[in-house]
Formats: sequence, C-alpha cells, structure tokens
Amino acid sequence: MAFPAPDGPLAPDLLGRLTDQFRWVDPGPGSSHLVSDISRWWRDPQVLAALGPALVAPFRDARPTVVVAPAVTGLMLGPLAATALGVGFVPVHKPGDGRLPSGPLVWAQSPPDFRGRRVDLAVREHLIGPDDRVLMVDDWVATGAQASAVREICATRGAHWLGVAAIVVDCPPEVTHDLGVRGLLDSGRLT
Repeated sequence: MAFPAPDGPLAPDLLGRLTDQFRWVDPGPGSSHLVSDISRWWRDPQVLAALGPALVAPFRDARPTVVVAPAVTGLMLGPLAATALGVGFVPVHKPGDGRLPSGPLVWAQSPPDFRGRRVDLAVREHLIGPDDRVLMVDDWVATGAQASAVREICATRGAHWLGVAAIVVDCPPEVTHDLGVRGLLDSGRLT
C-alpha cells in the first residue's frame, strides 16, 4: 500500500522506511517486556513530510475540523496531521505531564490499557465544540483505551467523532471497528 506525499504523488517507500527504522529495545533490568523505539522516524525528514498526509488520507473525505492527540508522541504527530488537513490542533493532556493548562477542562478516564492502567485525559473545554468533526492521531493503538477516553470527551462536548489515525495498529478488530481506527502498519510487520 502506498500513501500520498505532501505534493500529491504516492510515497511507496513510507511503509518500508517506517519498518526499517523501527526497533524493539530492552529498557533494562526488571522490565518484563521490550519497548518500541520510534526515534529514527522523527530524524528522517522524508518520513516527517509523508506522515501527516498518509495518516489523514483515509479521513480526508470526512472533512475533519480539528485534530486531537494525546501526550507525548501524539503532540508531534497531531500538528503534522492538522497541517496536512489545513485545520487546527488540540492537545490531550495527562496529569503529571507537566503541561496541564489553566481554565476549565473536560476529563475522561480510559478503560484499562495494555498494562492494566487507567489514564486520566483532559482537553481544554473551549477548544472542542458541537460543530467539530474530530480526528484523533497517535503513534500506536494497542487497546484503544486512550481513544475511548478521547471519544468520551468529544461526546461530552457534543462533537462528532470521526475515528483514529495511527501509525501502528495492534488492537483487536472489534476495537478497530468500534473506534474507527485506521493505521499505516499493523504490529506484525514490526518484528
């Protein structure tokens, strides 16, 4: 599958570059699992140029009015996707990320994630409203837990949920369908 580059032609090597530059790393003693290292993606200007347009391509016809993304990696991807669509970006905050804004916030708690944790997420109340058509972007969707919480925030604000654009999708098909998740890669390609 090929994805559009910013100038319109297809970028058939995006998937290959994403796969080639991905690594699983051992975080050290006491860890029970490997963690993903996607740092090479951010260093590659061709990947950066192609990511935004590739992520939003399946949602372009739905005419999103805003892109949202959770901290931390989403804060890099969100602006790339928003720029590709010509719309604004709204960060989704987590307590403890050191960036909770002042003013009224809309909160939701996620269902348990892949580690069994529930995450509290918040958006500044005035940044999402009933006229919005919301697209969420993230680097990896494993359980859809954070996306579920963000969808709840959107519902609270009366906004229309379009779905999730992710680089890697690793969740069950029923979650993918329920949340409208579309990805560039499935985790099986990252071995």
